[in-house]
Amino acid sequence: MKNNYYELTITLNDDFVDFIADFVANIAVDGVEIGYEKIIVRSESDLTYVKDALVSLEGALGNSIDMHYTLEEKENQDWIQKYKDSIEPIEAGKFYIFPSWYAPKEDFINIKIDPALAFGSGHHATTFSCLQAISEYVNAGESVIDVGCGSGILGLAAKKLGAKVALCDTDPLSVESCKENFSLNNEQYDTLWEGSIDKTDEIYDVVIANIIADVLRFIAKDLKSATREDGYLILSGILDKKEALVKESFKDLTLEQRTLKDEWVTLVYKK
Repeated sequence: MKNNYYELTITLNDDFVDFIADFVANIAVDGVEIGYEKIIVRSESDLTYVKDALVSLEGALGNSIDMHYTLEEKENQDWIQKYKDSIEPIEAGKFYIFPSWYAPKEDFINIKIDPALAFGSGHHATTFSCLQAISEYVNAGESVIDVGCGSGILGLAAKKLGAKVALCDTDPLSVESCKENFSLNNEQYDTLWEGSIDKTDEIYDVVIANIIADVLRFIAKDLKSATREDGYLILSGILDKKEALVKESFKDLTLEQRTLKDEWVTLVYKK
């Protein structure tokens, strides 16, 4: 173990803490600790690249999330154990999402995810709401695609319900994390690729896309084309102030369900 480690503290509005923490976990392979109006990232490697990625994200989101950063080099301690102690399992719909240092739970469909590995540990409102929607709208034998799969948690949930699952993500780190998490859960996806939904000609019973509102609008045509008649689209990652814009892009479909949690909206459409 090195004598020193790097600690990046991100301060921001508490409404966005979970969302940004999941984004950070997608690119930082070490501990990500969540607190009130702050996120702490620790690593034995320099974390300047994480700060730079967040600055880029701020710009991509139109500076709608104001973040401040403190990067320090500190004397080493058992911060990995401290991080583990800060993570709690959650129940979402039919699923129990737990890190590997916890035991599975009876009467739930268990999914093991180590939150530091990639986006999507179930704790963020959008992931939580998607898991609830999957519990209701995905059935055994159906074909499902998870677009922007992150950690693969949503595809894993569909797989554990007996669905045939395809996954894709434009981030190669997410693709690798998805592979690792399917392996961790002794499950096998049917198809996985780096890229977006435009790389498939398949038609699916359920299309899941937990991304951000602007991307959902941009790929709306592809998402709808990949959904069979009478199939469902589960869309999330939508800030409530952007909901109307997303709805405009999918107004030709029937809105079956709307869930609002912590300023984040999940919409379920029927084609």
